[in-house]
Amino acid sequence: MVSYPYLLLAFCFTVSLAQPFKTVNLGNWLVTEGWMDPSRFDGITNKDLLDGTRVQLKSTKLQKYLRAENGGGTSLLGDSSIPSDWETFRLWRINDTYFNLRVLNKQFVGLETQGNKLVAVSNAAGGPETFHIIRNTDDPNRVRFQALNGLFLQAQSETSVTADYAGNATVWEDSDPSVFIITIVGTLQGEYQITNGYGPDKAPQVLREHWNTYITSEDFKFLSSNNIDGVRIPVGWWIVHDPTPPKPFVGGSLQALDNAFTWAEQYGMKVIVDLHAAQGSQNGNEHSATRDGFQEWGDSYTPDTVAVIDFLAARYANRKGFTAIALLNEPMAPGITLDTLTKYYQAGYEAVRKYTQTAYVILSNRLGPADPTELLSFASTLNRVVIDVHYYNLFWDGFTKMTAQQNIDFIYNSRSNDLRKVTIENGPLSYGNGLQNGMYREHQRKITKTLLKLN
Repeated sequence: MVSYPYLLLAFCFTVSLAQPFKTVNLGNWLVTEGWMDPSRFDGITNKDLLDGTRVQLKSTKLQKYLRAENGGGTSLLGDSSIPSDWETFRLWRINDTYFNLRVLNKQFVGLETQGNKLVAVSNAAGGPETFHIIRNTDDPNRVRFQALNGLFLQAQSETSVTADYAGNATVWEDSDPSVFIITIVGTLQGEYQITNGYGPDKAPQVLREHWNTYITSEDFKFLSSNNIDGVRIPVGWWIVHDPTPPKPFVGGSLQALDNAFTWAEQYGMKVIVDLHAAQGSQNGNEHSATRDGFQEWGDSYTPDTVAVIDFLAARYANRKGFTAIALLNEPMAPGITLDTLTKYYQAGYEAVRKYTQTAYVILSNRLGPADPTELLSFASTLNRVVIDVHYYNLFWDGFTKMTAQQNIDFIYNSRSNDLRKVTIENGPLSYGNGLQNGMYREHQRKITKTLLKLN
């Protein structure tokens, strides 16, 4: 059974309804959000080296960082004194100890076609781009990289980074050119990381046990008895391929979603199905199931993403509990343009309307540098649509340092004004999300009661 203080509370506001539609987001159930329960990753070998982990590599001999010259597209050098983006590599995990390294411009580090020189020129990862990371037992931050030629990467000079070291790999002295200090500067703990981290043998057991225990019918009973009208259920794009989704994803989330509809209908609740993770990642965040944090969703992914919406709408349109479908969670600006997003929203809306004229279609505002009112004109041309806006009392230490009353005042003075901007007469409805975490339970109760009063 889920721990409720970590749930997102969402409210549908409209100028025409007397009361808000109160829902709870069932986060970290069918789409992993590691920050909500990091212990789920504890059984993974080398759990600090998951897909998307950003690392910097310092030569112990040169006391300089490796970098991809120009961010990628040419050679690797060992001449940097201060690490930044060019000196940061994103891991692609093959198994517990074998990895690819992706650079800023999205090429992979590998051996040049002829010879042992290290370059970052390939847009795909294969044998020449695969390295065995060997960690010092006494100090796991001291590592060696073994190429598939059997030799180790070494930094002989600031301009010579090669994979041709054949020395004693049991010695870890600073003077050894094949020894590097690995510094982790960023991690991801999403669906890709947990499934690929556990691997094909163990991941199905881990995920299915989580799905069967994290949310149960008892949760719906509890929510219903506490006057919650519905649930918002995040799903990933791979659900359309259930029961055999592309690797490393695990089949079974579709059955869990079917169960959720049964439980919701049993207790008179409604379900909002939310496409939380689109193929290619719409925001680069771990909850979009990105592999390495790059945001790559765009026009080329639109047809497949619309197909997911079509599948979900066809499956649930006639279910009594189905009330809405969210076409995409938190697309990020400026990586996704407004033009790309509205074209997708139009296609997704039309896919839903093939099966139901009454279900609401939810359109998420872009996060990042974007006008919160930018979808109002577009949405006003559609029927029964909702603008989804996310205003978190989270992700800033100031909120946790505030008293309950200060958080409440912030909601009344700031959040209510934010919501009024996107709630216009005869316009689309607005669906607001608010989250509190890292606070005392009593503070959370007080703040939640305040959110429930906003309309």
